[in-house]
Amino acid sequence: MLKEFQEFIAKGNVMDLAVGIIIGGAFGLIVNSLVNDIVMPIVGAIFGGFDFSNYFLPLSHNVNATSLAEARKQGAVFAYGNFITVVINFLILAFIIFLMVKAVNTLRRQIEREKPAEKPAAAPPEDVRLLTEIRDLLARK
Repeated sequence: MLKEFQEFIAKGNVMDLAVGIIIGGAFGLIVNSLVNDIVMPIVGAIFGGFDFSNYFLPLSHNVNATSLAEARKQGAVFAYGNFITVVINFLILAFIIFLMVKAVNTLRRQIEREKPAEKPAAAPPEDVRLLTEIRDLLARK
């Protein structure tokens, strides 16, 4: 069982997946910071506030807090600001992944164009061609 586990871990696909997950997690943190620290303050300033993630509608008469965390403690809230922040985060991440895939596809196409065309197989020598014809004639009889 240990040997099978070692073979499984040693496969390239598993290691590639592990590296992808680690880099993806770190990249997600970068995008999250970009959205929360740069994009959303600008959007919040345009809409009249600096903390867009704290925009919510109370769904209970007991809710009178001004921050989302406090409002959630008091009752049900419709946290549309937080949802919009997450959607923007997703769109930025999806766009960046699209650009990365597009760059890889362009690189692949460029490599395919640069590959030299395969040379056609050289004609067999005359004696081999004659022997092949004789073999084919004998096979038909």
